[in-house]
Amino acid sequence: MVINAGSSSVKYQLINMEDESVLAKGNAERIGMDGSCLKHTPTGRETVEISAVFKDHEDAIKMIIEALVSPKYGVIKDMGEIDAVGHRILHGGTKFFQPALIDDQVVDAIRDSIELAPLQNPANIMGIEACRSVMPHTPMVAIFDTAFHQTMPPKAFLYGLPYEQYEKYRIRRYGFHGTSHKYVARRTAKLMNKPLVSLKIITCHLGNGSSITAVQYGKSVDTSMGFTPLAGVPMGTRSGSIDPAIINYMMKKENLTGDQVYDILHKKSGVLGISGISSDFRDLEAAAEQGVERARLALDIFNYQVKKYIGAYTAAMGGVDCIVFTAGIGENTPSVREGACSGLEYMGVKIDSEKNENATSWKTKEGIISSEDSKVTVLVVPTNEELMIAQETMELVCS
Repeated sequence: MVINAGSSSVKYQLINMEDESVLAKGNAERIGMDGSCLKHTPTGRETVEISAVFKDHEDAIKMIIEALVSPKYGVIKDMGEIDAVGHRILHGGTKFFQPALIDDQVVDAIRDSIELAPLQNPANIMGIEACRSVMPHTPMVAIFDTAFHQTMPPKAFLYGLPYEQYEKYRIRRYGFHGTSHKYVARRTAKLMNKPLVSLKIITCHLGNGSSITAVQYGKSVDTSMGFTPLAGVPMGTRSGSIDPAIINYMMKKENLTGDQVYDILHKKSGVLGISGISSDFRDLEAAAEQGVERARLALDIFNYQVKKYIGAYTAAMGGVDCIVFTAGIGENTPSVREGACSGLEYMGVKIDSEKNENATSWKTKEGIISSEDSKVTVLVVPTNEELMIAQETMELVCS
């Protein structure tokens, strides 16, 4: 069972690891609020919406278990069939390089990183404590979104700040979307029929939140997100990396507080701020086709920034074998893939336009979109963070 607990929701999947098929998935919504409900979808059947009062995460977990074992819409006979639970944890600080079997010490370590992830880690802990209460004898594993990037060398993760800021406050590049980048890199190696440890891969996780990672021989050596998920390319509503002096400048010009500027950078910037239209790339593409210049500009800036990271990470690794696009935008927007790779012909990157346009209609939704004579293989690989969490949970519990 895979759990992704938010402050007011619990998303879940139950996966049969014999064939890695999803038995059921769902979301307990509006925990602690009016109108709370569980949306439960057994694979191959219609979604069931169950109204209930969830005063806390434990109530939500109990309802999820009831749905999974229900005679009407359940998929297992009893909760004893759940062999292990994998929890998605946003931030593991510098303590976790690998998944960890959850005990009191691990929970304390997650709590110690709350100052680095003040919104997500407390919710993750609530999910853990709720599951431990409802399933006290079931092994539980913490899978950290930052862990994959802990292999970055100091030259990649340190900022040009006084070193004491790193020592005292742990200010450094952490990177995020680690579970996705790890899954996509592994899957790419399988599709290429080559050992992961032989490949230099650039994984482009492009969605409402976007990050790009240099994966050299199976390890993350650099990534675009930083101390927080605000850094890197412009995103749906996030600014991406900017000159830090802009913050002070905005505060003075607009008479804003630091928190107000922070809110602008997170919620009103990115392609939404540039276009003035939407954070949804489908809306931007439609507007650009109708001649809306700022919509086209937002798309061009995004594609340009992705391309810059691809070029930078090719230099950092001394070459690249594969460029991979994943997540909502990366998987479903041919123009972004084409725009990000345009101009990289000098590196030997050649996109097959027909393959690129047809990729979203492929049955498996994954495959190669570069031409046969391309020196660099370009692929679309749908991410599956839940399966990655399940695989790592099984590996640890069964080891």
